Amino acid sequence: MKKSFFAGLVVMLLGSLLSLMPITTYAQCSLCSSQVESARTEKDAQDFSGLNTGILYLMTIPYLLVGAVGFFWYRYSHQRK
Repeated sequence: MKKSFFAGLVVMLLGSLLSLMPITTYAQCSLCSSQVESARTEKDAQDFSGLNTGILYLMTIPYLLVGAVGFFWYRYSHQRK
């Protein structure tokens, strides 16, 4: 009982710390950023302000899937014991 309580406490603490971190990362690779800069200098430049948000969104999906598979695998392996 103590072990699961401390594991839950660690997960809650880690989750709260990660949610409080500011999301100011720039997820553009050098190729993407050079393409955006060259497109901004053209006459018919489009708005590329959502590009970083889209890249971060696409980056989180595989991590969530791997985390969910790991969670269910862990839970299933401990139910059998």
